[in-house]
Amino acid sequence: MNIKEIKELLSAPRQIVITTHKNPDGDAIGSSLALYHYLVALGHDAVVVTPNEYPDFLKWIPGEDLVLKYNTDHKNAIAAIDKAELIFTLDFNHLSRSGDMEDKLNKANATFIMIDHHQQPDDYAKYTYSDVGMSSTCQMVYHFIEQLNHLQKVTPQIATCIYVGIMTDTGSFRFRSTTSKTHQVLAHLIDLGADNTKIHENVYDTNTLSRLQLKGVALNNLKVLPEYHTAYITMSQKELDHYKFKKGDTEGFVNIGLSIQGIKFAAIFIENKKEKIIKISLRSKGDFSVNEFSRNHFEGGGHHNAAGGRSNLSLPDTVDKFISILPSYKKLLNQ
Repeated sequence: MNIKEIKELLSAPRQIVITTHKNPDGDAIGSSLALYHYLVALGHDAVVVTPNEYPDFLKWIPGEDLVLKYNTDHKNAIAAIDKAELIFTLDFNHLSRSGDMEDKLNKANATFIMIDHHQQPDDYAKYTYSDVGMSSTCQMVYHFIEQLNHLQKVTPQIATCIYVGIMTDTGSFRFRSTTSKTHQVLAHLIDLGADNTKIHENVYDTNTLSRLQLKGVALNNLKVLPEYHTAYITMSQKELDHYKFKKGDTEGFVNIGLSIQGIKFAAIFIENKKEKIIKISLRSKGDFSVNEFSRNHFEGGGHHNAAGGRSNLSLPDTVDKFISILPSYKKLLNQ
């Protein structure tokens, strides 16, 4: 990415929109708000616009109360996009990932800047900062600020936002993408005011009783296919409704299967009657690419060991399709 041109663009106050993918996670919200605080400190008129709502465990992050949700604050979100001179797209690399915002973003007259760590980026942005080996988009935002020689402008608020995204997207620093450089960045963020203990508590220690009961349903529905070193979980709309499901309640459930000894491939299939789809999350260990698996069979993608997808079939038919595909991957899964 041409950092000189970016510096020039940011040298004078601009109208800026920062947006991210549908169903934002910790990395999406953390990176968006970190960049927001940084740009406001530079004197820009910035606003964060998300396609829709996100989990309650992210609603303590500094600046979260200023976020516009496109699906509920449609008028103000559209107005912000219409007047934007620059649009930063964070934690996604294809406009289709922005849900109902896709058409509006496609028609926007602003200059686009992409910061993302997912595979196979699209070419809609004038400036693209893409690094599939990076732990998170939040770490990339840190390095983006670093490249602009502005690390001295990182406040405790910004440090907190960035720490949230790195922590959540690395599975609390256990994924292979967590490098020594990632830990150096984390150490600096703590020095700059990120309270790592409080951040962890705010994200992971705020379970409701209904969410823990829903986790019990997930455990009860867990199935293991030992011949394929694969485990999967199903969750029906009826089960979700019974335990008063809220967005984010099933976050991390897919990792239950992957925690079983000998399992290399895990999936969770979650029924969504409103959208008439089965939402799929996939995780793997080692050389098995769930990114390729999802792209080839379930209209999705993501990272090598973590990806998502969807199915328009019923929940039982989706599971049947999943199981029918596994024999063609048996050799790879048994390596």
